[in-house]
Amino acid sequence: METDRQAQLTFHLTGRIDAPGVQPLQAGDLRPALFARFRDLTNLRYDFPLVLAPNEVLSLSELFDRALAGFPEDADRSQLVHHARAIELDVRTRVAGGAQGDLSELVQKSIARLVLERDEVFAKNAESLRAALGADGPVVDCDRAMPSRLFAHLWRAAHTRKGRALRAEVERLVLRLSEILRADFVRSEAGRSPANLKASIGSSFESAFDFDALSRTLARNAPVEALPEARRQRIESLLEVLRGQRFYPSSDGGAQPYEFVFESASAALEAYHDRLPHAIELARAMAIADLEVRGEYRESWHEPLFADFGANGLDPSDLDSFPDYLVCVNSGKMKAPENARLVEMLAMGLPMKIVIQTDDLLGGDRAGDEHLAFGLHNRHLVSTALSLSDVFVLQAGASSLPAMRNRLAKGIAAPGPALFSVYSGAGGSHGPIPPYLVAAAATESRAFPAFVYDPFGGGDWATRFRLDDNPQPELDWPVHRFSYEGADMQRVEEELAFTFLDFAACDLRFANHFARVDRERWNGTMMTAPDALARESKGLPDQVPYVMLVDGDDRLHKVLADQRLLREGRRCLGMWRSLQELGGIHNSHAQRLLEAERHAWEAQAIPSVESSEVVPASPEPATPEEPVEPVETPQTDDPYIETARCTSCNECTQVNAKMFAYNENKQAYIADPDAGTFRQLVEAAESCQVAIIHPGKPRNPDEPGLEELLERAKVFA
Repeated sequence: METDRQAQLTFHLTGRIDAPGVQPLQAGDLRPALFARFRDLTNLRYDFPLVLAPNEVLSLSELFDRALAGFPEDADRSQLVHHARAIELDVRTRVAGGAQGDLSELVQKSIARLVLERDEVFAKNAESLRAALGADGPVVDCDRAMPSRLFAHLWRAAHTRKGRALRAEVERLVLRLSEILRADFVRSEAGRSPANLKASIGSSFESAFDFDALSRTLARNAPVEALPEARRQRIESLLEVLRGQRFYPSSDGGAQPYEFVFESASAALEAYHDRLPHAIELARAMAIADLEVRGEYRESWHEPLFADFGANGLDPSDLDSFPDYLVCVNSGKMKAPENARLVEMLAMGLPMKIVIQTDDLLGGDRAGDEHLAFGLHNRHLVSTALSLSDVFVLQAGASSLPAMRNRLAKGIAAPGPALFSVYSGAGGSHGPIPPYLVAAAATESRAFPAFVYDPFGGGDWATRFRLDDNPQPELDWPVHRFSYEGADMQRVEEELAFTFLDFAACDLRFANHFARVDRERWNGTMMTAPDALARESKGLPDQVPYVMLVDGDDRLHKVLADQRLLREGRRCLGMWRSLQELGGIHNSHAQRLLEAERHAWEAQAIPSVESSEVVPASPEPATPEEPVEPVETPQTDDPYIETARCTSCNECTQVNAKMFAYNENKQAYIADPDAGTFRQLVEAAESCQVAIIHPGKPRNPDEPGLEELLERAKVFA
């Protein structure tokens, strides 16, 4: 027993494996236990692949469900649904295998393949379904290229809407200004010439008019006042600017429009500065043209006003009419100058929509052997953007993008700068684990949490910042029900948290930071990863964290993690807790204020001896008081809390928010004694400030380390 304990502690502290019972972990051998159900994603109806339709983004499953909703509920519907699922599965499987193309093309190929194995009813239903799908567009899977394609698709939709509005306004102004010049020409001598009158009438009625006589008649009745030359030149100059603009394509072809999608921050910034004079010129021309067509332009008043138009750049309201720039950058290729350009864009409030894609979260940006960089570039940029307060910021793993597509579109369409930080899950060294699952694991483990900061969402952080796209955001780590077959061939169920250590176990490069323990050597020295991560590091540890992994045959293993990974997990947890505070979860300021208010209330409700008044003795004889019976401690093996004495310190709920809960008076009670372990009960009792938690007896006699835990629990009996 002592030998096993020593071997486990030695590995944890030094990474050395020098005793039997602790085995090295071979790269690719194991994966997190919670992944056991997700060997083949193609058999699941989930958010991928996506269809990038012209006016929307939908998952393949959503499109098929929408198509089926249009068919009546009758006896043939079940067969129709069955056929639809077969086509959907075939498309999903082929896309996962690398097939590309539009939805209509992929569906048609699936139907052509499946119809060879089916009957005429399938062929009929398949054609009905194909017609009912309606939407069409490129189909994309959750791979390295997906984030940039998705953002480009959303950007083009917003760009088209803005372009349509600006183009309509420019063409309106061009038409009205042209009418002014045309009307002046008609009144001019050249406009009244016989040749021009003949050309304006056309050849159909040429013989019906004497154009020389008509010209002389119009000359006698022509208005004396013509368009002033200065105004004519001004209108002609305005028309030249409006017709020559290159920010959006004009309906008549016109000049070649600018490109606004870049893969380099430096190139985007250079293009913005080069085009800024033309943007100012166009905005100035539109403002003057609008005054001209309304007949309100006054040369003496407006000439000096517009002389310095745009000298200090354009107002945000003016910039909002122009296209935003889309900059897609991979964090693995970012150098210091590129990072500086991105910060400059955000700080200046330029109309830039910046997408930072991280492919390798754990190894792409190494800060040294003693620490993992955790996506160093994108974290620095996100922190900077949040500090600026007027930048739309969204961070998410690629797996979360479909669920957050409305927020993505809102950020793309928002005025001013926006930053999108995305983890694709397609880098690193994850073996057969698909990018979707890797990205989801990064979000679950808090290594790459999802959040949105919308500066237009309200006036404070409570309305601007949100974390609700994360699983169970109120907890340190999300907890899932996990069931498996125990050594006695019986079903075992327990709550299993997914931590940073589980995420690190997905990466083959970190196999040497884990060690597998033979089942017969599982003992009280081993503690769950969430328990180890929640503890403060004080001196030499007496227990070693482990995670639950499964092999290719779905056999369960307990795998130790070394001290370095534990340290990185605590850093990850610290960053997550900081985000929780920003999102109003376990906010320390609110908790301190609540505690102060509670103490103030108690001070008023229970006056001190010094301040209490002395009550004079009553002349009437006092009746003897009934003896007060002492409160008996419940005699039970079940855990319980002396709820009436609870001080609402949150210590127990932070250990396990499902086992411990608050009542309407914000005082703790045990909501579900089976929602956690006996170890958590003991640790909650030890951390309780007023010692009111009584762990009782273990409910699971097979829980590891019970001998030690029972000894620690004696003081709380």
